Amino acid sequence: MQYRNFGKLGVSHSAFGLGCMRFPMKEVDGNSVVDEENAISIIRAAIDGGVDYVDTAYVYSRGQNESVVGRALADGYREKVALATKLPTWNCEKTEDFMRLFEEQLASLNTDHIDFYLVHALNRSAWEKVRDLGVREFLDELKREGRIKYACFSFHDNYDAFEYILNDYDWDMCQIQFNYLDVVGDRPGLRGLELAGKKNIPVVIMEGLLGGKLASVPADVAEIFDEYKEKRTPVEWAFRWLCNFPQVATVLSGMTNLEMTKENLRIFDSIDGSMTDEELKIVERAREAYLARIRVGCTGCKYCMPCPQGVDIPAVFSAWNDGYRFDDISITSNKLSRLEKDEKGVSRCVECGACSAVCPQSIDIPTMLRAAVFDSQKNNG
Repeated sequence: MQYRNFGKLGVSHSAFGLGCMRFPMKEVDGNSVVDEENAISIIRAAIDGGVDYVDTAYVYSRGQNESVVGRALADGYREKVALATKLPTWNCEKTEDFMRLFEEQLASLNTDHIDFYLVHALNRSAWEKVRDLGVREFLDELKREGRIKYACFSFHDNYDAFEYILNDYDWDMCQIQFNYLDVVGDRPGLRGLELAGKKNIPVVIMEGLLGGKLASVPADVAEIFDEYKEKRTPVEWAFRWLCNFPQVATVLSGMTNLEMTKENLRIFDSIDGSMTDEELKIVERAREAYLARIRVGCTGCKYCMPCPQGVDIPAVFSAWNDGYRFDDISITSNKLSRLEKDEKGVSRCVECGACSAVCPQSIDIPTMLRAAVFDSQKNNG
């Protein structure tokens, strides 16, 4: 396993960080629950393979994630890792909520401290809300007491908001979305990465594969990658590209099975943090080809779910993108028809806007849902 420096903190952790958001789920008595046996196997296999950074959150897996992680870190595994979890800002309406939620998280995780405690999913308004409730003082208190080691934040907004938040507190670490499709644009992207680097603040990367979208690439993108003398999977190209940036401390990756875990361990065992000019040009060409195909930048994070009307928003967008990715728009129309039969289709949308308000990608979801249907019908005559 390769290990990377965490900037001003003076510590190092595995380049591969275990992201726990995408654990396998199963149905039990009509309820969707974490497949705990498989999830624990994934966690322990990753740690046994050298991973020492584990990232969970209060809200993941419909609120079940922290408890599963806590059980996985029993039997001596807690001592082997730096544990990261997140304060759910949307549940904080008064100052007392900070400590109430933190104590609940400690109990779920079966630990007496959190290594990296992140204020979760910040945008400008969410930051100002919790800041005015005293979250900076709360984080300072937890650090003084040794109940957290580092005060951090995860971010979902534009570059200007990122710069504002980054400069509004003495942060120990930040977590942003970054991948070879998110280099430039409204998001922090490369500018945000460089800004944090100038302040020597380590950056943890989420959505390095865009929710798996960069793991299965179009044929023309695959052909570009295959031109290189050394055969690599699209996943390895994406991860190698991220580790080429010295500001990147850890790249989070979520796995749903042991095979994915073993493959990630193999990749991060060999990444040395440098790419040649030839390799960088290949990734840039792949980026240009990929962006020419994608219809909507949904990562499948499911922050928009559940929809009040029952629309399966990520499934609609996945169907739309898949139709263009594989040059077969019937894939889109067939999947949209099945969603309608299951009463999860676009026809149920009343354009209430609740989904757009919480979308980390700032997608105008109602508009794009209509566009997906129109596009599939138009192209199918």
